[in-house]
Amino acid sequence: MRGVLVVPLSLACGVALGGGCGGTMLDSGQSGGTAGDASRSGGTDGSGGSTSEPATPPCDVFESNGHPCVSAHSTTRVLRSAYTGPLYEVCKGTATPGPSSCQGEALDIGTVEGGYADAASQDEFCAGAQCTITILYDQSGQENHLEPAPPGGAKPTPDNPVNAADLPTTINGHAVYGMLFRPGMGYRTGCDGCNIPTGHGTAVGDEPESMYLVTSQQDLINGCCFDYGNAETSCNDDGNGAMEAVYFGMGVIWGSGSGEGPWVMADLEDGLYAGWEDGQDQDISTNTSLRHDFVTAVLVGDTAEQNNGRGRFALYGGDATSGLLREMYDGMRPERPGYVPMRKQGSIVLSISGDNSDGDAGRFYEGVMVSGAASRETVDALQTAIVAARYGR
Repeated sequence: MRGVLVVPLSLACGVALGGGCGGTMLDSGQSGGTAGDASRSGGTDGSGGSTSEPATPPCDVFESNGHPCVSAHSTTRVLRSAYTGPLYEVCKGTATPGPSSCQGEALDIGTVEGGYADAASQDEFCAGAQCTITILYDQSGQENHLEPAPPGGAKPTPDNPVNAADLPTTINGHAVYGMLFRPGMGYRTGCDGCNIPTGHGTAVGDEPESMYLVTSQQDLINGCCFDYGNAETSCNDDGNGAMEAVYFGMGVIWGSGSGEGPWVMADLEDGLYAGWEDGQDQDISTNTSLRHDFVTAVLVGDTAEQNNGRGRFALYGGDATSGLLREMYDGMRPERPGYVPMRKQGSIVLSISGDNSDGDAGRFYEGVMVSGAASRETVDALQTAIVAARYGR
């Protein structure tokens, strides 16, 4: 590791959105500041310190319910109490698109007491220069690290890394950075013919899995596709059922929920699904808009044997800072060829689709993938842990 400070986590138990790329955003967000400049709405002791104990990490919640984490990525905090490594790598100087992108000076960003990102070390290292995030380290132990994505079938050029200081925020009184994505930025692990290792431990075929991300209604662009989850190792569109990723946005040209959006949906390849109702994927009545500055979006993917052989997927969403998650959809998979059984390949993508479609934008704070189909009780426990993390406070 490169000049990184890591302090083990001490646990306490316990838009007007654009109609296309370049559309008007609800809020341009904070850009180019330092984490120390991020506004706080409470929860500090006057010096930026926390006034409450760290929340139970999400991977601990999943694992205590029989679902081992297979990927865990965040620039804000530790997501698994057993993890003691860095959260991400920043690059000062030249960063070329694609994997192994840092051609300048690199620094691993570790954690301070409580498991929060050491944003101060980033600020010091990047002072007077622009830094990008060139590696997002996997905290699951599977080494599914994310790097700027290589070319794919939809975008034949590599993807750019995120600017490291574009999204200052707070979590439990600690100044940290999220990731602000613009079109042309995206990350991946697990692809054939590139120098990023294949995914380890992720679901393949029709194996069940669950995943979530913490994102926002802010800075969305209605292009394909603001995803986190399971995708093709080929970096091409391999047809229906080759993907299973949680998506947040307006649905692009595919399915939609009720209201004006944005919605949590499932990218199952060749379609974004808010559910399946009355033989179609449009205007799913139970999938309502989520207009929060911090959003929890959850996808559960079950096996073909469910629902009398029709398969099953479930979507949940809500405010990541308070309350419970709403069940947006829980039912059969789309009645179209390829979705039952699924044909997942096990790559992991962030802010792109499986073929490197990269016309989207959005905010990313954390995301986790686990083995198995999580129950509603587990999803509720996950939301409790996310709310306890105190994003924005």
